[in-house]
Amino acid sequence: MKNIGPDYYNISDELAEEELLIQQTANEFVQNEFLPIINEHFEAGTFPRELIPKLGDLGFLGSALPIESGGAGVSNVAYGLILHELERGDSGLRSFASVQGSLVMYPIHAYGSSEQKQKWLPGLGKGELIGCFGLTEPNFGSNAGGMVTTAKKDGDDWIINGSKMWITNGSIADIAIVWAKDEGGIVRGFLLEKGMDGFSSNDIHGKISLRSSITSELSMVNVRVPDSSRLQGVEGMKGPLSCLTQARYGIAWGMTGCATDCYLSALNYSKERKQFSKPIAGFQLTQAKLAEMLTKITNAQLMVMKLGRMKDAGTMTFHQVSMAKRNNCAMARDVARTSREILGANGVTLDYSPIRHMANIESVFTYEGTHDMHTLIIGEDITGIPAFD
Repeated sequence: MKNIGPDYYNISDELAEEELLIQQTANEFVQNEFLPIINEHFEAGTFPRELIPKLGDLGFLGSALPIESGGAGVSNVAYGLILHELERGDSGLRSFASVQGSLVMYPIHAYGSSEQKQKWLPGLGKGELIGCFGLTEPNFGSNAGGMVTTAKKDGDDWIINGSKMWITNGSIADIAIVWAKDEGGIVRGFLLEKGMDGFSSNDIHGKISLRSSITSELSMVNVRVPDSSRLQGVEGMKGPLSCLTQARYGIAWGMTGCATDCYLSALNYSKERKQFSKPIAGFQLTQAKLAEMLTKITNAQLMVMKLGRMKDAGTMTFHQVSMAKRNNCAMARDVARTSREILGANGVTLDYSPIRHMANIESVFTYEGTHDMHTLIIGEDITGIPAFD
């Protein structure tokens, strides 16, 4: 089986044959079908929707979920490897798969009724249906519990009012997992379907980051949904936060793939680019940058590999996920910037990927828990003292 580098510590030796094959398949998909079109979509600010059914056919949507829940039943490490390769292509591609699997399919699988599972999960897993996750609001991001979106009981129905911001896939979603507070202040999750009266979306334009991803605002004005559209199996902030743990796990893997692509771009360029009659890879300062980048990537690879094995064993904690998300986003940010430096003036064009990754990382560094918030999550765990308020 071909080893997909860089793998300085031979981490691939720890992978099962099936996991290696899954990574190879994802790598080939990105190389052959995504990379040839990414610059066009990045410049246009569009997402290649024609690839969604292919993602479903390959089992890349909700991959670690059981087959009966629309997934592929693979290991969490295999799922991480898929997201590693997708983000090696672009954060927009990984974001689509991550939202679909971790933030839409997962809560239906974990908390949905049998009817909800039967209605939605097969189509979501195949890419025939698209979902989005509505938690963040215009005035509440890190403090998600402060949400002002409300769900008021009215007989056997609920009336939902409010808005959600920065929602990936919002305007193309067939279903939205929307979190709202009931009259007692309890957070509940609801499945809102496209076309419901009072439910609308508008795309956010002018983004410099995550340009090949659809980002929207959701608006709910007296949206009436039956109680059968409520996620029956959870209440409180445990619901959305458990979903975010799944997604943050995938981000930690994805950022490693993003950094890998930046590093290899810089390494290959430095071997070919000549100044003062020799490749710039032969200069001490360039070699120091390459060595530092590879060390950071290797650290991140070891972290997500161990995290994935703990997730498969059921021993992973959300604090450990916070550490991986925090570390690997910061790592990728540094690697992308240094890679751009090595590329020089050529590095500010889309002929090379690091500048695109640099822009994307600013979103990933921020969403699903900022660097500072994950710092405080870890800080509370190791001291026992919350610093949020």
